[in-house]
Amino acid sequence: MYEFSKSTYLRGVKCIKSLYLYKFHRELMDEITEEKQAIFDKGKLAGRYAWKLFPDGIDASNGEPFEAAKALQKTKDLIPSGCKTIYEAAFLYDGVLCYMDILYRDSEGWKAIEVKGSTKLKDYYLDDTAVQYYVITKSGLDLADISVAYINNKYVRQGEIEPEKLFKIESVQNTANEKQEEVSANIENFKEIISKNKIPETDIGIHCLKPFVCDFYGHCWKHIPDNSVFNIENLYNSRKFDLYYNGIVDFEDIPKDYPLSVTQKLQVESQMNGKVTVEEEQLQKFLSKLKYPLYFLDFESFQPVVPLYDQSRPYQQIPFQYSLHIQKTSGDDYQHIEFLHDGLNDPRVKFIESLIENVNESGSIVVFNKTFEKMILNHIARDFPQYSEEIEKVKLRIVDLMEPFKSKHYYTPKMKGSYSIKKVLPALVPELGYDDLEISDGTAAGRAFESLLQMDDNIEKNELKRNLLEYCKMDTWAMVKILEKINELF
Repeated sequence: MYEFSKSTYLRGVKCIKSLYLYKFHRELMDEITEEKQAIFDKGKLAGRYAWKLFPDGIDASNGEPFEAAKALQKTKDLIPSGCKTIYEAAFLYDGVLCYMDILYRDSEGWKAIEVKGSTKLKDYYLDDTAVQYYVITKSGLDLADISVAYINNKYVRQGEIEPEKLFKIESVQNTANEKQEEVSANIENFKEIISKNKIPETDIGIHCLKPFVCDFYGHCWKHIPDNSVFNIENLYNSRKFDLYYNGIVDFEDIPKDYPLSVTQKLQVESQMNGKVTVEEEQLQKFLSKLKYPLYFLDFESFQPVVPLYDQSRPYQQIPFQYSLHIQKTSGDDYQHIEFLHDGLNDPRVKFIESLIENVNESGSIVVFNKTFEKMILNHIARDFPQYSEEIEKVKLRIVDLMEPFKSKHYYTPKMKGSYSIKKVLPALVPELGYDDLEISDGTAAGRAFESLLQMDDNIEKNELKRNLLEYCKMDTWAMVKILEKINELF
């Protein structure tokens, strides 16, 4: 019935090899990560919520899964019927099928809105709307305008959601018009590519990573070894690909005079000779910052695209859980305290009251990547100023356990250039890890909590709560064991 969907066309714009593989070799696609699925889910929710901008529309898609033939016919019937707003209006032209999030009619004529879950108008949305404009107008419907609706992250919820404030709408008609010849040429080119019984010989490049990582990454990058120039920490992608295109892939191939920073050289040399770097003076300086009792702290949060609570913004990190391992003096056993919000109301007040109570008034609060925890605390202080004074005291006591690893004062080749806890832990404490946990990263934890808010089955809810508690507890216990490894050096 059709050769390309809009998303397939956009693959071709990004990479013709990805287009071909998607058409004929989907078995080679990577599994969808928690992070990518979360992006899909938020985009879908934003699209449906934007319907509230035009609340009296009719859905041409008949729900999911979309049935193209029915949607096309329904759209064709609705346009002349006097209907003023159509959701998921379907159009087919030149072998390309597209669905328009919102198609509405006012005194100027029909107008189209593509809804995005992001907080700004991104460049690659222009290809998206250009092909939609092409298909719709070539199908015979004149458009007075085509726009992109995206999330206004400055919006603060107070009471009921105000859709007209939640979204920003920006016309892209001029750019869509300018791209019409390009769209036509692309479609012709893509048809020729898929007509051949041969995968295009497209080398890896920046297009594999930008504006997002391609879902054929695992297939196309399988010739790149685990330790390559692409693993060099904080090296610009442009420089990595310059090395690659000049035949330099392995660390051993990097010219000795190639300009790298001190920490980059340390990573490369360490990988080649297996050397573990331990800067004792710097590590002791770090350890001297720690004052007992020690509070090993980790937060979990979620980011609803549509704010759920008053005094919150779209995509704001809302904390719902923490884990705390406490050691009163050196050599003492560890006490564990945990908090997981239960209920549909805003978790932030109970969260911060519980935290303030349990970290007491003295001792170091040890976190891994203080930027995150401090950001959460700053937002709570802003939104609930009655806690700002106590929060400031908590912030002053934070010590970042990531610091010695980020600075390469402790570095082992097993970290592979990374200083994330997911790399540091198996490098230093290989017997401990996240592999056996049902929830194994922060994105999955956030999605799990959002699922809790929708659940009615108590058995299922209790199981998910147990998984969340186990994951967050592992994060703070990992910090305990990592610090023990540092202390063992002295």
